[in-house]
Amino acid sequence: MLNSILDTLMGSSTITLTGFLLPVGASLILGLVLALFHMFRNRYSRSFIATLAILPSIVCVVIMAVNGNIGAGVAVAGAFSLVRFRSAPGTAKEIGALFMAMTTGLLTGMGYIIYAAIFTLIIGLATVIYSAAGFGESRNDELKKSLRITIPEDLDYTGVFDEIFEKYTTEHKLISSKTSNMGSMFKLTYDVTLKDRETEKDFIDNLRCRNGNLEISISALQQHEAAEL
Repeated sequence: MLNSILDTLMGSSTITLTGFLLPVGASLILGLVLALFHMFRNRYSRSFIATLAILPSIVCVVIMAVNGNIGAGVAVAGAFSLVRFRSAPGTAKEIGALFMAMTTGLLTGMGYIIYAAIFTLIIGLATVIYSAAGFGESRNDELKKSLRITIPEDLDYTGVFDEIFEKYTTEHKLISSKTSNMGSMFKLTYDVTLKDRETEKDFIDNLRCRNGNLEISISALQQHEAAEL
């Protein structure tokens, strides 16, 4: 009677309770390791790290649920992973981290727990080494800035700052312009690359002379990695 009840609750799968808990437990541990690797020198949100930690176990259960059918399992897990990017853009690093987590879950779901652990350590250590070595970083990344300038509505901003840009920057590009304060002002956004970090204050002072001492802000350039994929 008891065996019949257990068989009903556990379905017709040939997976034992131990055979289910071991891969899921290993997936949770490896997911935590992947999350810790991703936190090294990366910007991240708490929700993304939590998702990354449990994603391998989810993929693992999906693979076991389809009895090792990789095609069906990857299709279902892939659909789940893409839900996030319908509402929030993801960077290249985040997309790569999700694929790493899915691969780890696929390996544990297929029963290759040792290989999943080796894969996690190799890829995780590689990402840490690349980040620590500054792999892929441009030497002038610190000189790339996002510049926001407020000007009065009667000032034609077309070419008004070109002379200053040529003196203090190697590259400049107008990204957006919009009105504010009921149309009495314009707010301009530029991407610029400074010639020298030491001249940043002089650069702003010269801009203030042109825009009537209205608000000016300069900040690190935000790289939209997802748009470049």
